[in-house]
Amino acid sequence: MAQLPNLFYIVFLVGTVLSQDMPYEEYLAQLQACPKECRCPPNFPRAVYCDNKGLKSIPQIPPHTWYLYLQNNNIEVLSADALRNATSLRWLNLNRNKITSEGVEAGAISGMSHLAHLYMDDNLLSSVPSPLPTSLEQLRLSRNRISKIPAGVFVGVGKLSLLDLQGNKLMDDAITEVNLKGLNSLVQINLAKNHLSSMPLGLPSTTTQLFLDGNNIEKIPAGYFKGLPKVAFIRLNYNKLNSNGIPKNVFNVSSILDLQLSHNQLTEVPDISSGLEHLHLDHNSIKTVDGSNICPVSIDTVDDFINESVPRLRYLRLDGNEIKPPIPRDVILCFRLLRSIVI
Repeated sequence: MAQLPNLFYIVFLVGTVLSQDMPYEEYLAQLQACPKECRCPPNFPRAVYCDNKGLKSIPQIPPHTWYLYLQNNNIEVLSADALRNATSLRWLNLNRNKITSEGVEAGAISGMSHLAHLYMDDNLLSSVPSPLPTSLEQLRLSRNRISKIPAGVFVGVGKLSLLDLQGNKLMDDAITEVNLKGLNSLVQINLAKNHLSSMPLGLPSTTTQLFLDGNNIEKIPAGYFKGLPKVAFIRLNYNKLNSNGIPKNVFNVSSILDLQLSHNQLTEVPDISSGLEHLHLDHNSIKTVDGSNICPVSIDTVDDFINESVPRLRYLRLDGNEIKPPIPRDVILCFRLLRSIVI
């Protein structure tokens, strides 16, 4: 009778594996091939955990692995040999290692034809790895030393929706239409904390979330966002923008929902669209807020009823400026949906 619980556990595990469409023979082979330095949970057989082990190299990875965790080690080389059997990988986490661009061996990444998520934050890369698998959907390369995006590196990588390059050494000439060609499905691009002095060129028209905090951007070209018809979230905090560098109506774009311009050098509230919902203008040099000037529609047309004509602004942050309360009445009359004003 004492063996019944163990028997039940084995039957349960087999049932779980089969429910994941993993044949029992593969299940056994996967567990038997688990590297001694790593952990392979029987109830999650497609995952291999090799994180926080002090590894200096990648061990041989079992062939049926989908999820591989190698973060927080001392790995210097992304070895094609160690990953030669890992052609089924969907998710690879290499965050916080010591991998250089020279240490990424030819074919080590591109050979993983099912890879969707590649995380290489906090390494020593000087360039975006190339070539990349065409299956890739998310590429996270923040806090490296990247100053170069090879021309054509994203050609054929049409499924990529998220590109995180924050905290690198990218300058204006590194981000062009040629460098970004092929990103036909990009939704989010994070270029915060780089060395940009102007707005990046060549961004895909599919871009919805644009993060540019912590650069040295001083102005925005007129009509810049006309080439980004889906852009909804814009972060330009901690730059060097002043009101003279913001053309009239450059932010008056119907798709924009969240606009963040905190910690700049603005002296005026920029023109916004009636569809904007969140506006961050804290820690600038704004002295006054005039509802008749900042209201995206004529205040006279805003009636007592909530309808499509009412501006959608719900959150307004103005603290850290030179504005003194109270908020002018015409601001409240215009933005009837405001739930929070920080001043």
